[in-house]
Amino acid sequence: MIGLDLSGADLSGGVFHESWFTDAKLVGARLVGVDLYRSDAEGADFSGADLTRASLVRVNLDDAVFRGAVLDGAELVKASLYGVDASAASLRGTRLMGASLIDVNFCGSDLSEAVVQENTFRVTVDEETDFTGMSGTVFGPVHMIGRDGEKEIGGADLERWLRERGGDVRVLEGRK
Repeated sequence: MIGLDLSGADLSGGVFHESWFTDAKLVGARLVGVDLYRSDAEGADFSGADLTRASLVRVNLDDAVFRGAVLDGAELVKASLYGVDASAASLRGTRLMGASLIDVNFCGSDLSEAVVQENTFRVTVDEETDFTGMSGTVFGPVHMIGRDGEKEIGGADLERWLRERGGDVRVLEGRK
């Protein structure tokens, strides 16, 4: 499915293990409960797609676009997300376990009740990003865009900042 335009398609419940969705266009697609285990979706555009309860275990999502997408309850275990635009996406209850999130834009996103575990978490967030009930561990720092400008927050400052926003996340040291 490399480079195909599947915008608006309903692939819900599909099993696509080790498939190639590289540069595919899945704008507004329904992918509820889809299983993309070990697939490659580098550069794919999932803007506005519904990936509720999707299994994205070990999927390469580098440079993908999830603007306004719904990933509620999705499994992103050991997934690679480098250079991803997930602005205004919903990731409520999503499991981000052992995933690499580097240069990911979460501005305006909902990460409430998400579970993180030992993730590289070098992401960009803003005052609209919702961390209520988020729990687990991450390697920071995060890039914060606020009313007072932009700043990087890491370590104990990041833990405190997340706690102030309703999260219970421990920031681990050691990974850059």
